[in-house]
Amino acid sequence: MSEAEGKSSALDGGSEETEDQHEMDASGSKDGPTQSSSRDAPKDTAEASGDKPMSDVDGEVGGNREAEKEEEEEDTDSMDGRGHYSLTEDGEREGDGVRRRRAKDKDGGKRAARKRNRPGGGPNRHGSSDEDEDEDGDEDEDDDDEEHKDDEDDDEAMEAWLGAELSDLRGPVWQAIPSLRSREIGRDSQQFVRRVCGARGLVQRLELQGRLERHTGCVNTLHFNPSGTRLASGSDDLRVVIWDWAVRRAELEFDSGHKSNVFQAKFLPHSGDSTLAMCARDGQIRVAELSATQRCKNTKRVAQHKGAAHKLALEPDSPCSFLSAGEDAVVFGIDLRLDRPANKLVVVKESDKKVGLYTIFVNPAKTQQFAVGGKDQYVRIYDQRKINESDNNGVLKKFCPSHLVSSESKTNITCLVYSHDGTELLASYNDEDIYLFDSNHSDGADYRRRYKGHRNNATVKGVNFYGPRSEFVVSGSDCGHIYLWDKYSARIVQFMEGDRGGVVNCLEPHPNLPGMATSGLDHDIKLWAPTAESPTGLKGLKEVMKKNKREHDEDSVRHGDQYDTQLLWFLMRHMRNRRPQRARREGADTDTDESWSSPDSSDEEEGGPDHVQCMSS
Repeated sequence: MSEAEGKSSALDGGSEETEDQHEMDASGSKDGPTQSSSRDAPKDTAEASGDKPMSDVDGEVGGNREAEKEEEEEDTDSMDGRGHYSLTEDGEREGDGVRRRRAKDKDGGKRAARKRNRPGGGPNRHGSSDEDEDEDGDEDEDDDDEEHKDDEDDDEAMEAWLGAELSDLRGPVWQAIPSLRSREIGRDSQQFVRRVCGARGLVQRLELQGRLERHTGCVNTLHFNPSGTRLASGSDDLRVVIWDWAVRRAELEFDSGHKSNVFQAKFLPHSGDSTLAMCARDGQIRVAELSATQRCKNTKRVAQHKGAAHKLALEPDSPCSFLSAGEDAVVFGIDLRLDRPANKLVVVKESDKKVGLYTIFVNPAKTQQFAVGGKDQYVRIYDQRKINESDNNGVLKKFCPSHLVSSESKTNITCLVYSHDGTELLASYNDEDIYLFDSNHSDGADYRRRYKGHRNNATVKGVNFYGPRSEFVVSGSDCGHIYLWDKYSARIVQFMEGDRGGVVNCLEPHPNLPGMATSGLDHDIKLWAPTAESPTGLKGLKEVMKKNKREHDEDSVRHGDQYDTQLLWFLMRHMRNRRPQRARREGADTDTDESWSSPDSSDEEEGGPDHVQCMSS
């Protein structure tokens, strides 16, 4: 058995209850249980011996095939000998066996072709000697050995990549029984909920609780109100829905007033859930006024970008001000108390070239600072009090992984978020990994942690922290799964199947409870809670991670403009879904002379009405 077969790969965090028992396995140690696979085991072939009559050779071939079949049926592809972290289902094992048999047949065909091309070979050959059979057997053995060596090298390189930059999982910081007893006697009762929400044991028990179904297009945005009792969602169908998610009922549904895909809808803090800010692919920034009787009074346009506006950034303590960023590279500061709310804060540039933006976030601890990311590899931080575009284009500091600074591949940041205390900054790169930066570090500092295994290529994918102290990192993937990493060790501790449509884009943790809502290309919203009886076994994780890595490498070889192509495909795919809604809305829209657009907000030709009377249902 080769050295590669003797190593175990601990890619996951395991379960909190079995952490002490499997500590050596989870740390990726060489002393852990070994992983066996029928694909890596040497195969004996009938051609290995040419000294027997042809009938005996045929019998031996049949016996070897039966042995190989039995060996494939016994293959479990588990991470240890006990099968606790089995990573493939029975169907997957059967598929691997079929693929191996097909590959073997293909190799056999190649060997037969080589025999025909030899001198004296081919159909006109009138006999075979023992020496010819020996030569054929030796060549077949060489081919098999070379094939096995290539497979082992590929597997070893893949294991090395997946296991790099990982740390050991920390011990459990929350234990259920002692914590419940302490709460019963009034000790640490204020910290109980916080510790529960950040417990790894509960994260590993997350499972699907239910679905919210109302939209007729992809759901692009989710946002809980500050108290966590209501959930706002926006979709390609141009409508916004306010949910009482606990009873899975839509309390309010209204037309957003946008002319294209709604990308974000957020409750403004301290507004009594009466003000909702929205942005969309049409570049408009709109505000919806909601009544206490569960009605939408109207929506008003307060700013207009010249390109799509993907994200809004709320100021934690302000019910009337927020920021917006667009693909026109402009950041607007919006104050609803002003007659003209939109104020252009900065045009993001690298040298003299504008950088279109996909994401923006306000530092919760230093609310004058905000970070942006977009169509290049840099995370830029600005301070609203001292933006001077003639001095370093107004940038306070910027970060980038060192290996991406001079990368020839086109790299974009699809989403970034600050941690709960503003000390850390998380950035997700398209068709790359997720990186954690220290926001207090100096300009140009490298990343601190790297989270990998998922794939972010097909859409503008989100990323988020999970837990009241940002204990975990959560992201969707093109493979349709949801990944949760332990922030400190960068190990995957939860792995769930998300959307049937294949892509999970939006992940919104509940502000006060252990659970979250997710959405993607499916037209529904999925709710997750820690109700599973036992922690996750992370089944199928290793194979999915390897598949994502292989697809990434194959796309990288092409050196094509994959990101813009995939994004255009995604947007065009759903344009026909919005035509009926747009026709219905335009029939109900009423224009007014009121305009909240700033002179800096240059309207497009079809910017739409500034003031729309809501048609709620």
